[in-house]
Amino acid sequence: MQVAVVDFDNVEELRYTLQGVDLLISTISAAEQINLIDAARRARVRLFVPSEFEGDLSHRPTNDPLDRGSQAALELLHRCSQSRPHSMQYTVFSCGLFMERFGPGGLRSYNIGSSTGVQNSNDYVVDVANATAEIIENNSQGRPVRVNLTSVYDVARFMAAAIELGPGSWPREFRMRGDHMAVRDIITACSGVRRGTLLTYPPATWHSGIDDYPVPFNLAIHTYQAAVAEAEYCQENADWPRWHYFQRLIATADGRYHFSQANLNDAINAAGGGLEVRPLNFRQWLDQVWGPAM
Repeated sequence: MQVAVVDFDNVEELRYTLQGVDLLISTISAAEQINLIDAARRARVRLFVPSEFEGDLSHRPTNDPLDRGSQAALELLHRCSQSRPHSMQYTVFSCGLFMERFGPGGLRSYNIGSSTGVQNSNDYVVDVANATAEIIENNSQGRPVRVNLTSVYDVARFMAAAIELGPGSWPREFRMRGDHMAVRDIITACSGVRRGTLLTYPPATWHSGIDDYPVPFNLAIHTYQAAVAEAEYCQENADWPRWHYFQRLIATADGRYHFSQANLNDAINAAGGGLEVRPLNFRQWLDQVWGPAM
């Protein structure tokens, strides 16, 4: 394996380093990724995979409050794909939510997510270690909010399988998943790992079973409309951490991390010939990462 140390502010240095590269997979964002795309185009890289691994493209709203340079990167990639005579194609890999968000220490303990604002264990939906959770249970149409989830390690396996399929056949977006479930079921699964009682606020008739789960597990449930109002209140009072927290809950309720068809799963299953990815479901993953911790 070769490792090259580069300056992401130096496009010419990046271009020189990328000479001879056919497929480039990015794991950086913002201005650094823009420079990497520009350098890849100049180096005549054939196929670029941007750092867009969670929400799928169809659920990216205009003027996305959670955008971290994604829209600018995608617009630049689109222009690169249209340029002649040397176009650079691109494919986005979407996986829903990283399961690692719910592991001990959150994304930070896996050395990922430093620029996302959700790198800590209490930054999104549920804090397993402290047995607390905060969700929008139903979307604006009153339907249960659902998400897809995939472990980072399974994302790597899916991408390796996609390369085996042949990059020449890749669509604009590959969607993969290890599991899909309602956000309420995420809390149920996490509560089961902690073996704690699920206490809800506001009160709800559903509970996890006091006799089976002796450790308290507290859940705050917001209606969609109340969460929007809370976000507006936080914006008016410049409470940006809570504003971002509610924006993430609203985006989840709007379907940002849910898609009905996982076309990469389907393509791998249809390929046969020994090509196979068996991703962990969410409860399997929780048992693996929290079993030793508990």
